[in-house]
Amino acid sequence: FKTACENAVEAIETAYVEATSNTNCIGLVKLMGRHCGFIALRATLAARNVDICLLPEMDVSLPKIFTHCLKLMREQRHAVIVVAEGCGDTLLESSGEHDAGGNKKLSDVGPWLRDQLLWYFKKMQTPLTIKYIDPTYSIRAVPANANDSVYCSVLAQHAVHCAMAGYTGVVVGKVDERFVMLP
Repeated sequence: FKTACENAVEAIETAYVEATSNTNCIGLVKLMGRHCGFIALRATLAARNVDICLLPEMDVSLPKIFTHCLKLMREQRHAVIVVAEGCGDTLLESSGEHDAGGNKKLSDVGPWLRDQLLWYFKKMQTPLTIKYIDPTYSIRAVPANANDSVYCSVLAQHAVHCAMAGYTGVVVGKVDERFVMLP
């Protein structure tokens, strides 16, 4: 988790540099998070330069996003938007299909949101450039940082202890700073 957040912050910072280097520019970053926006939220808080963060847990009003973006362009001439991929199921309808792993295929919210913003700004006769960044695979492909590596090792050790003790049908997790077996 921490590794993913660190790399997501880098993508957000890249979007910020792009957005502030151009007039009337939005840096739009789509981050992983099919059903929850933990990574998007944590990376947004860590980056400290995000203007809008959209999470699947939120009720999102597209007109309010449009209005706020227009206000940002008029006031500061740039913006950074982070959207979790799970918003592809809340902002627009998906096909209902499933992938080979059995997961529901989500509509790709990043390009859709980019196109919606461009359409709105064109309608408002306001110039806009959007720099779209989707670092999903590059975030998943990095080696774990020291914290995540130690955490995974401890989880693995506890899982082996459970198996050696004869426990089945359990997972190991951390609850209130203690490693526990959960049914």
